[in-house]
Amino acid sequence: MPATPPAPVRSFAPIEPPQARVLILGSMPGVASLTAGRYYAHPQNRFWPIMGRLIGAGPELAYERRIEALCAAGIAVWDVLAQCEREGSLDSAIRDDTAVANDFAGFFVRHPQVRTVLFNGAKAEQSFRRFVLPELAAAPELRRLPSTSPANASQADAAKCSAWREALRDAGVAVRD
Repeated sequence: MPATPPAPVRSFAPIEPPQARVLILGSMPGVASLTAGRYYAHPQNRFWPIMGRLIGAGPELAYERRIEALCAAGIAVWDVLAQCEREGSLDSAIRDDTAVANDFAGFFVRHPQVRTVLFNGAKAEQSFRRFVLPELAAAPELRRLPSTSPANASQADAAKCSAWREALRDAGVAVRD
């Protein structure tokens, strides 16, 4: 008997402040995030600790306060994929033949001032270039950053934070030293 394919998983609505200048993209929320209904909810994910160091949106704050801090800094957050089939949480388990991208044409119409897209890891960049970029009238600046996922444990937190600091600063976000 053939194995039953995993049920499709669906991403969240974007965090999209009206004054967003930069868009941070993941690939698809992991199981912990989908269960919690929150971006980057896995306790070992480094996204919120890094955002805490850089813009004051750390994990010690309530989730709603972290979102407010992102918005105040002009940072939008979303995922490249609207839905896909994936067993577990790993990006490598995403079945590209089931992937459906989010509506980025609509996003960029709503946010023409977003000129920089920062990818949280390689899969987000790969998916954007494959499923989204060919459909865009004009491409923003694209920059891949080290993944904050617990699966990317080979890179030191200090190096990740430094790369994220530089990218956000280059995109015009006021960050802490």
